[in-house]
Amino acid sequence: MKQDVNNIRESLEEREFEFLSDIATKARNSKGRKVKEEECSIRTCFQRDRDRIIHSKAFRRLKHKTQVFLSPFDDHFRTRLTHTLEVSQIARTISRSLNLNEDLTEAIALGHDLGHTPFGHCGEGVLNELVKGGFYHNIQSVRVVEVLENLNLCKETIDGILTHSWGYEPKTPEAQVVQLSDKIAYINHDIEDSIRAGIISESDLPKDCINYFSSIQSQRLNKMIMEIVSNSIGKEKISMSEEGWHYTTKLREWMFANVYIDSPAKLEERKARRVIKELFYHYCEMLKPICEESKIERVVTDYISGMTDRYAVERYKENFIPIGLKSGAREDYLFKLANIIE
Repeated sequence: MKQDVNNIRESLEEREFEFLSDIATKARNSKGRKVKEEECSIRTCFQRDRDRIIHSKAFRRLKHKTQVFLSPFDDHFRTRLTHTLEVSQIARTISRSLNLNEDLTEAIALGHDLGHTPFGHCGEGVLNELVKGGFYHNIQSVRVVEVLENLNLCKETIDGILTHSWGYEPKTPEAQVVQLSDKIAYINHDIEDSIRAGIISESDLPKDCINYFSSIQSQRLNKMIMEIVSNSIGKEKISMSEEGWHYTTKLREWMFANVYIDSPAKLEERKARRVIKELFYHYCEMLKPICEESKIERVVTDYISGMTDRYAVERYKENFIPIGLKSGAREDYLFKLANIIE
C-alpha cells in the first residue's frame, strides 16, 4: 500500500511513541517555536531544526574557527566544525542506544557552538573581559539561532544549546547527552591533536586514567560512551558511572594543566588576544557617529564573535598594518625589456 506523502511526518511521530523510551522527548509533544509555523509534511519539528542549523551561515563558518590550535595549517587538526561533528556522532550513538530522540540530540549537538568566537576559548575570554556582563559562547549560540539568523527553532533545541556548557541543568535527556558528549569529545580529540603537535606524548598521560580507559583513542572513547550507556539505561538522568566520571574529570584536569592553559599550543594566544581587543575598540569607535551608544557594544560583539580566525586576522591587517603604495603598471619593465633586448 502506497503511503500518502502528507502523512509521513505523522507516521514518524507515531513511531517515536512506539519505539522510543518513556523519558525520550517526542516531537509531537514539543513545546513549539516562538513563532508558530505550519508543520512539514515529511519531517518532524526536530528534523527541521537540524536541517536549519546545517544550512545556516554560522554553521559553515565553524570550519575556519579554532578548536585548540589557532588557525592550523595542518589539515588533520580539529576545527570548531569537526569538533561539532564529533560531538554529534557521539551524542547520536548514546541517544540511539538509550532509545532517546536522535533527531533532537543531533540538532542540539550541531547547534551547540554556533556562537563560538574566533581563536577558540582565547577569543571568548577576551570578549568576556571587554563586554559588560561578560560573554559566554553558549548564550551567544542561542542569540545566533534566535536573533542573528532567526531560525525559529523548537524550545527544546534552544534549551539544549544553552545548557550544553557545564553548570547548566538541561531540561531534556537529549540535552543531557549532548552536555556529556561535548566533554568526552574534546578531551579525546584534543589529546590526539596535542600528540600530533608534539606537545605531549602518549606516555605522559596519567597512568591510572590510561589503565582505566586505554591508551588507544578509539578504545578510550568507546569506554567512555559505554560508561554513559550502561549507567543510564532505565534511568531519567543521563550520567557516567561514578568511577568513570572520576577518571574522565582527572584526564580533563590534566589536559588543562598541560595543554589548555600553559603549553606551546597557547604561544600565539597573546597575538590573538590583541587582534580581538584592537578590533573591538576600533569598531566601537567606527560606529559612534552612526549608531546609538547603547547598541554599539552589542553590534560589535555580534560582529566579532561571528568572525572566523582568518577573517579576524584579515580585518586586523586591513585596519592596523600599513600597506605600501602599489603601482598600477607592474608589467611596464617587462614590455620595456621586450623592446630593448635584441
